[in-house]
Amino acid sequence: MKSKHTHSGISSEQCYSLSLIGLLALSCGLPLAASAAGFIEDSKATLELRNYYFNQDYRSGTAAPSKQEEWGQGFILNYTSGFSQGPVGFGLDALGMLGIRLDSGKGTHYNPNGINQAGFVFPTDNDGRAVNDFSSLGLTAKVRVGKTEAKFGTLRPKMPILVINDGRLLPETFEGLQITSQDFDNITLTGGKVEKVKSRTSSNNENLAISGAGGASGKRSNKFYFAGIDYKLSPHLLLQYYYGGLEDFYQQHFLGMVHNLPLPVGNLKSDLRFFDSSPDGRNGSLAGRQEGYRSSGYHNNGEVDNRALAGMFTYTVGPHSVGLGYQTLSGSSDFPFVNQGDGSATYLITDRQTGARFQRAGEDTWVAQYGFNFVGVGIPGLTTLMTYQRGDNVKTDKGDQHEWERNIHFNYAFQAPVLKGLSVSLRNATLRSTVPNQRDIDENRVYITYTRDLF
Repeated sequence: MKSKHTHSGISSEQCYSLSLIGLLALSCGLPLAASAAGFIEDSKATLELRNYYFNQDYRSGTAAPSKQEEWGQGFILNYTSGFSQGPVGFGLDALGMLGIRLDSGKGTHYNPNGINQAGFVFPTDNDGRAVNDFSSLGLTAKVRVGKTEAKFGTLRPKMPILVINDGRLLPETFEGLQITSQDFDNITLTGGKVEKVKSRTSSNNENLAISGAGGASGKRSNKFYFAGIDYKLSPHLLLQYYYGGLEDFYQQHFLGMVHNLPLPVGNLKSDLRFFDSSPDGRNGSLAGRQEGYRSSGYHNNGEVDNRALAGMFTYTVGPHSVGLGYQTLSGSSDFPFVNQGDGSATYLITDRQTGARFQRAGEDTWVAQYGFNFVGVGIPGLTTLMTYQRGDNVKTDKGDQHEWERNIHFNYAFQAPVLKGLSVSLRNATLRSTVPNQRDIDENRVYITYTRDLF
């Protein structure tokens, strides 16, 4: 199996991005020197230093490892250019990332037996240990006409049907084409295609899959199509529709509504979400599923069949916020989403810290949370969020099972001018589950981040 650890460099896709800018500019007859003013003057660059400690202690099960514990230093350089002048503007963005191992052991790394695949924080070397460092460079060519912008190359989408995972040392990224238009008042249109993903613990791009497709050695696809519309019906009401489809696995429709209601005392936010997922291509046939184009689920023979309905209601008054939510999943499969088994994220209200996500077939989950901003007691910059969720009616061969997760987060952003951009986040989570193959977890994370604008 190919190693996840590669040297930094410019891939063929990135070279194509660079060539694309020059070709487009020449084809439109735009002299680059004359149009470079906006490209350079409106460019921005930030450097984020991310020091990350991760400790996950398994409280059940006998498989190795019994604990995962790693510590690393990340560097994320994000350059965003402006656009060249003229009716058609061109630009180029760059994302350079480097992760350095500060502490890890073979017994506390994800792959203690030498399996050459991504770990929880670092890639795995041939001897089963975490690599000393890993890095990558992502380039994005972009074109703007009016209020429509096309990006080709490295993408960091945050859509209901596809969202990056940024919960480790370095963020996940995708490769593809995304077009966004705001030419119509109060409407944002989005569409495109994603072909590759670079996980949060890898230097390599890889094809896409879902849970149940066999992990690192399973079936993959390099075609994820998406389209969506965000309609701001009023200053307080947002309506959404999105479509996402991973060829030969699944297609998914999303409907969402976010409403903020100002009250005489405080504000009530209502967040409603509905996903409808069905099979696509090979997953829709028995022969295709026998090939490996499968979804995880309960007596579904690997076929995608899931509906997820959720509502989250949050009341905020002064420094306090109280939230209550409910999510119900129907159908014979788990909720499908782009997931290669090395770190992914969903737009479910139950996707919290441990990665359990509470997205199993038949699962019904209640969510309660409380947040407090300590500025109300004279400590600006300090916030906390406490969450508890319980999922019942999980369908398994051993009957209905249940699970619960509790999260406590403390975040502090330093306020002194000399420490501007420095923040600390402490995150603790507990997961307990009766679902087969789901281990009980106690988890702690520490993030120390410093972000500085370079220009």
